[in-house]
Amino acid sequence: MSDYIIKIDKVKFKYEKNSDYAVNGVSLDIKEGEFTAIIGRNGSGKSTLAKLINSILLPSEGKIYVKGMDTSDDNKLWDIRQTAGMVFQNPDNQLVATIVEEDIAFGPENLGIDPEEIRRRVDDALKTVGMYEFRKRPPHLLSGGQKQRIAIAGVLALNSDCIILDEPTAMLDPSGRKEVMETLKKLNAEGKTILLITHFMDEAVQADRVVIMDKGYIKLDGTPKEVFRNIDEIKRYGLDVPQVTELAQELIKEGLDLPPDIIEVKELVDILCR
Repeated sequence: MSDYIIKIDKVKFKYEKNSDYAVNGVSLDIKEGEFTAIIGRNGSGKSTLAKLINSILLPSEGKIYVKGMDTSDDNKLWDIRQTAGMVFQNPDNQLVATIVEEDIAFGPENLGIDPEEIRRRVDDALKTVGMYEFRKRPPHLLSGGQKQRIAIAGVLALNSDCIILDEPTAMLDPSGRKEVMETLKKLNAEGKTILLITHFMDEAVQADRVVIMDKGYIKLDGTPKEVFRNIDEIKRYGLDVPQVTELAQELIKEGLDLPPDIIEVKELVDILCR
């Protein structure tokens, strides 16, 4: 089997017959264990692409394979959603039970998994996202960041190899965003494939790979350093670049000898202190 967990081949999708394509001829392969961030302004097609991978939507043209399974194959629907679990923007829409541990057990119970195995998976998932001590709490009493970590734990309890997150931090405060990003980096270090849809540049720089979408097309694809050095192009797509990248470029214009691909504050500080 190939080491690609997701293969997207010339996929097109439109919501209504006479509308423009929301995703227009996109091809993208995602390797197992990769942390990929997809960014783009509203209407760029990034959330549509996430829903296509998870079989919530089906391509108008082209094919998507998740671990070799065709997303348009009805018989594979649950296997696909188990392999590539989805976490949405609003965690309240994903929480179904009145107690945290019951919420996480909901998915495995629906798959008919043995109760002892469910107990183990729920505990493991909660420990992984750092929420084990909250297992008896009602979810509505948790903070936004904590709720989103519970939603991620729900995907982990299904034994998903890949976690697709559609703007999971959009409704969170800075500390909630930080909690979620730390959880994702930890899961990725443990071998999970992470596909993060976001519009926050400081989140995208933490990925292995950044894909920029605009009007249904992929415009840039590479490491954060390769992508974010294209400041003028990125701004044409209505996006910002990390502030430190912009600062570094301004310093270069003033005559400082700096690399053109600085994306983190610590990096710039280290170079300037030398």
